This record gives sequence, C-alpha cells and structure tokens, in this order.
Amino acid sequence: MVTRIIEASGRNPFLVLTLVAFLLVASLWAVKHVPLDAIPDLSDVQVIVVAEWPGQSPDLMEDQVTYPLVASLVAAPKVKTVRGYSYFGQAFIYVLFEDGTDLYWARSRVLEYLDRIKGRLPEGVRVSLGPDATGVGWVFEYALVDRSGRHDLSELRTFQDFYLKYWLEAVPGVAEVATVGGFVKQYQVLLDPVKLYAHGVSVLEIIKAIRKSNLEVGGRIIEFSGKEFFVRGRGYIKGLKDLENIVIRNDPRTGTPVLVKDIAEVRLGAELR
Repeated sequence: MVTRIIEASGRNPFLVLTLVAFLLVASLWAVKHVPLDAIPDLSDVQVIVVAEWPGQSPDLMEDQVTYPLVASLVAAPKVKTVRGYSYFGQAFIYVLFEDGTDLYWARSRVLEYLDRIKGRLPEGVRVSLGPDATGVGWVFEYALVDRSGRHDLSELRTFQDFYLKYWLEAVPGVAEVATVGGFVKQYQVLLDPVKLYAHGVSVLEIIKAIRKSNLEVGGRIIEFSGKEFFVRGRGYIKGLKDLENIVIRNDPRTGTPVLVKDIAEVRLGAELR
C-alpha cells in the first residue's frame, strides 16, 4: 500500500503539490480560527455562593449561615453535591450540578433558592454568587507599577477599582477581575475616650450620626411660574470637613451642637487589602 502511494505521488507531482498547498492553507486557517484550550476544562458544573457576616466566628457562621444555605440548596433540581466551608466572617458554599447542566440555568436556580432563604438568615448577612468561571479560568495576572514614583499604592488601587477593572471586565470572555493588594482609601474617625465621657456620647451614637449624614433624600416638586423644581437634600460626605461637621446631638445643658470634631480626630487613611 505504501509503495503504491509513493509511486502514484511520483507520477503526479502537480497533484501532490496542490494537495500539500491546500493542507497548508487549511492548517493556517485552523490555527487562527479553531478554538484551542491548553488545559481542557474537566471541572464539574458548579455555582459558588459567598456569604459574608463581618466579625463573626467560624462556628457561628457554620450554625446560622452555612448550614441553612446548604440545607436549602441541596433540594435544588439536578444538584449532585453541596459543600459548605465556614471561615471567620465568611462562608463559601459550592453547589455541584449533574454533568451536562447549563451553567446559567444552574445559576438562576440557585438564585431562586437564595431568595427563599434570605429572610431566615441573621441581620447583616450578605449573600452573593461567585463569578461564572471554572477552576481553570484564572488565565492572567498583572501588576500595576508606577515607575515614576508619583503615585502611591492607594492611588494605584483607586485606579484599579474604578477604571481599569471595568475596562477589562468589558472584554469578551472575561468573567471577573479580582483585585489583590494595595491600599483602599478610607476616612478614619479616632475617638477620644475622655471627650466621649465629657459630652456623654456613646460610640453607637457616632456611628448612627455618620451613617445618617452620608445620604441624599428626595423632596417634593415645587411649581413656580409654569416650571417644576425638584427639591432634594444633598448630604453625601465629600471630604474631611464634611465628616468633622456632622452633628451628633445637642448638648442638653447649653443646647450647643456636639460635632464629630469635638470628640474625635478625623483623618484620611488607607486599609491594606
């Protein structure tokens, strides 16, 4: 058989060259257009549920968050296995579905079951779905480096979180851009215990005052000269002075407003992530 093929090729060189040229063009086309996967994705169809309850111990997370979520999700259709892991202030639930299940169908089913159980979870628990990616989806890492020395880690983190991250997530095929490292900008209120006692103010009062002062509220519509004017109260904190001038309460003896700056030092800081 091999001998006959060699003899036929020797008698028809033009046909052989044409066939080789066709195979070469087809190979080049395949290299550019056929999707290839360096690591075949053999992982299970899974949906990751992330639960956060800041400041709580792992055993409390297990009893009041992880167990109720696992018990609810195990009854979802086409679910093969549900695994729950509890950590300090966090819990991860991995819901594994049967092979061949559409990933987005599975995510919608999990969302339906989460809506049913959210009302039975403790106050302050935040539950969300992980990215629609598999275990082999981590394909690229990059680092933001300022070689000019004009920007610190806080500014680089801000640029990453509010600009670069969204540009990359808009690229087709990118499920999530996870940020690690850097300093997250924050306002820090350093309380003075002596001044707290002198003014009779508790820490909880300060927290509530700051939370209530950092929002916007809508008002009514005023009609004047054939025009409508929207009334709203703009109260978002934009700087240190806005935070310092927040009123906590009025002094019961003198009626003078007690401000944040009267009992605390307000400064701009950063949290390491």
